Amino acid sequence: MLSIFFGDMPEAIYNPVVYFKNTYTDDWITDPLSKDMIRAVDRSEVVGPRVIDSPVLGGISPLELSGGVKTLIAMYKAPHKIFNASVCGDNCARWILKIGELQDVTINLRHLMDFGEGEFTARILNTGQIVHNMDELLPIAGMIVR
Repeated sequence: MLSIFFGDMPEAIYNPVVYFKNTYTDDWITDPLSKDMIRAVDRSEVVGPRVIDSPVLGGISPLELSGGVKTLIAMYKAPHKIFNASVCGDNCARWILKIGELQDVTINLRHLMDFGEGEFTARILNTGQIVHNMDELLPIAGMIVR
């Protein structure tokens, strides 16, 4: 299940890009879900563990992926850590939900992320409430995020 904590959270990894740079391994990149996230978010194709074909930049290393996709991969591969998901754009939201369907994961948000119009399940750690859509999430986040 996805758990969300809104606002300052000292134990959260504030800069997930640095964590990714110092922690990722080849298998993080070649994992099927990672490949799907890279394809969807960065519109790039994984050629191998150290080469990604970007339509804009050409052949790049995993270190040159966007901060959003690096954060997604880090939260997927290190679900025991809490990452600042506010470095992700709304184009990452569906992938955060997907990761939360596959495993328990906690994220820190310092803004209201748009999780779309569909149904989802998330626990808001600030209040203990479970939400199932943006209509339920919006008033809770509105009270917390300033």
